[in-house]
Amino acid sequence: IKTFVIGRKNWLFANTGKGAQASATIYSIIETAKSYGLSVEKYLVYLMNGLSNETTSIEDIMPWSKSLPEDLKVQSK
Repeated sequence: IKTFVIGRKNWLFANTGKGAQASATIYSIIETAKSYGLSVEKYLVYLMNGLSNETTSIEDIMPWSKSLPEDLKVQSK
């Protein structure tokens, strides 16, 4: 919940409704990746590459997909 409260405060400074929606979308993607134990930076690169490929199914690049590469997961200590 704390991260959503911080995000909500940051959205006050979005210049437009579309800007606020874009920020909320990115924020949601990041928090979902975290909740599935993914490295956010690696996942975002993987996601952008997948979105630029017309043959990639959207379901295959979602954080909950079973077909994600293992190297996207955060290594536990």
